[in-house]
Amino acid sequence: MFAIIPGAMLLTAALAATNAAATAPVYDVVVYGGTSSGVMAAVQARRIGKSAVMVCPDRHLGGLSSGGLGWTDTGDKSVIGGLAREFYHRVWRHYQQDAAWRWETREEYGNQGQGTPAMDGEFRTMWIFEPHVAEQVFEEYVREYDIPVRRDEWLDREKGVAKRNGRIEAITMLSGNTYRGRMFIDATYEGDLMAAAGVSYHVGREANSVYGETLNGVQTARAVYHQFEAFVDPYVVPGDPASGLLPRIHGESPGADGEGDHRVQAYCYRVCLTNVPENRVPFPKPDNYDPMHYELLGRYLDTGFRETFFTFSPLPNHKTDTNNRGAFSTDNIGMNYDYPEAGYERRREILREHEDYQKGFFWFLANDPRVPEEVRAEISRWGLARDEFRDNGNWPHQIYVREARRMLGDFVMTERHLRRLIPTPRPIGMGSYNMDSHHTQRYVAYDDEGCAHARNEGDVQVNPGGPYPIDYGAIIPKQAECENLLVPVCVSCSHIAFGSIRMEPVFMILGQSAATAAALALDDGVPVQALDYQRLAQRLREDGQVLSWKMDGRHHIAPDTLEGIVMDNPGAEIEGPWRISRSVTPMVGVNYLHDDQPGSGACVARYRIPVPAPGAYEVRISFCAHPNRATNAPVTVHHADGVMNIAVNQRATPPIKDLFLSLGVFVFEKEALVIIANEGADGHVIADAVHLLPIEAD
Repeated sequence: MFAIIPGAMLLTAALAATNAAATAPVYDVVVYGGTSSGVMAAVQARRIGKSAVMVCPDRHLGGLSSGGLGWTDTGDKSVIGGLAREFYHRVWRHYQQDAAWRWETREEYGNQGQGTPAMDGEFRTMWIFEPHVAEQVFEEYVREYDIPVRRDEWLDREKGVAKRNGRIEAITMLSGNTYRGRMFIDATYEGDLMAAAGVSYHVGREANSVYGETLNGVQTARAVYHQFEAFVDPYVVPGDPASGLLPRIHGESPGADGEGDHRVQAYCYRVCLTNVPENRVPFPKPDNYDPMHYELLGRYLDTGFRETFFTFSPLPNHKTDTNNRGAFSTDNIGMNYDYPEAGYERRREILREHEDYQKGFFWFLANDPRVPEEVRAEISRWGLARDEFRDNGNWPHQIYVREARRMLGDFVMTERHLRRLIPTPRPIGMGSYNMDSHHTQRYVAYDDEGCAHARNEGDVQVNPGGPYPIDYGAIIPKQAECENLLVPVCVSCSHIAFGSIRMEPVFMILGQSAATAAALALDDGVPVQALDYQRLAQRLREDGQVLSWKMDGRHHIAPDTLEGIVMDNPGAEIEGPWRISRSVTPMVGVNYLHDDQPGSGACVARYRIPVPAPGAYEVRISFCAHPNRATNAPVTVHHADGVMNIAVNQRATPPIKDLFLSLGVFVFEKEALVIIANEGADGHVIADAVHLLPIEAD
């Protein structure tokens, strides 16, 4: 039965809602989103003396940090400062208690971490943790700083953002509750407030040509990791295209390498598993389980594949942070393209489909007779951790949204910034992790004889070459679009740059910096775009944020500290599969080029260096010696009198400061051209810096 409400009653209700909104308290900072970034933003606002409220679609705080990603992607942990480092210190304090070790002892744990010890006693930090411990730390923060948290509040994305004169005044939820503020921070993984406020954004992969990148767009040639190691037929009836494709494979072209598309990298849940029988819940079978969704994996097993099907990254107490690994794993490739902009109901459908897929994947491996018995026996030793995510059937409450919307501000962070090829003038924090994309699609490829097989596309794993700064412009919209909004998660950057920036410690760093900027802009009475950067940087440093990575002059030599003219490897024109490394010191700058394929002839690095005046210059090159280097690395110097070819022994330590080798004195008119290659080399070739020293005429 439907009640007919008189118009007068509707008007009265509307007026009551308007009056309630008008009388709602005005907070200095309204944080929308309960992610790790959101918590740190609210804490920082309170530390600076501002009022703050957290308005969260979430019921649990911490986002992915408390949602299963306990095997922290730290990169270089030396650049993690401020509240982010304090978070990992609080985790360390928890695990100093004997009571924290319920299912194993501290000694049994083994202290394994991702490139760093899990427990860093020297700096009193712990980078690996159980989900409930992270959530406990986040809850302690909001209690300690008396931060009101409004949970299960969903922004009315159609008409819930009230703006006037380019500023957000209030946001209204689907519940009807309104939150008024002077500054707003969108700390969601999806960027819903940003989008509803009319801020420009992008979804999908840009073409390499957009920002002058090399790792963006479609990546078929680079997609060598998490790839099928054998040909697996993609058709329902093997060999019969008319029978249709197996689930999660499409029959279209993947696209040309480097071109843009609408696709986003795959999502998954970072489930917490255990092999402790008393704490283990057997993998549940989804109600709509369909073995055909895993037929491709079954055929892959038929080829003899027996490698790890997912990660078992160890957390304390015999638990795991389990992530995608291999060609067919926990990543639900190609099933999330509409998630970033989808409505709430459609998102719930996508989340349920991902949950069913992943639960079915585990159940298939542990129980389906299609799977070899030895595989089923091994997988069945594991199950969901009974003491994690207790109110959600031991399943994580947060999916891994590896990317969604990305803001388009006046400043866009790109691969070129991460590689330090172009400057980042206003640092507010640092990142350092690999430029990392998971696969985005599974398609049909063909061998030389025209036989079809399944193949994945999109995976990229490239080290940026060391820590890099993140610009203030990456977290602020264009001033014409909004003057009082900051966006520390869906930052202004390209797809491949976000692949590195998107790590939880970095989100915490940017959340703190966003709140600091909001507070200072309030104090100065200016839009966030007009904030004095030097004032912001000073406060960030005072609060422990790391804004630059200092070179020690011994292991890493800053190019601008050297006499003469220096071109470091980021300035070189490179061809071939060079990779960036920083494994062996010393070096100029933060990294060097490593050919990775001895003697292939495919790697060429050209250093074109303009000279200020014609004349004689001593030419030096830098490299770090090692027994696996070439004794005959080919170096060519193009000079005014011709060309000189030199074979350099890179196994021998260079005589000048253990880093530089002089190639001789040459005359240059307008520019010096020095080429380092690897054709015919009998070991690895390193290309670091080329150093020119002017020779005074007698």
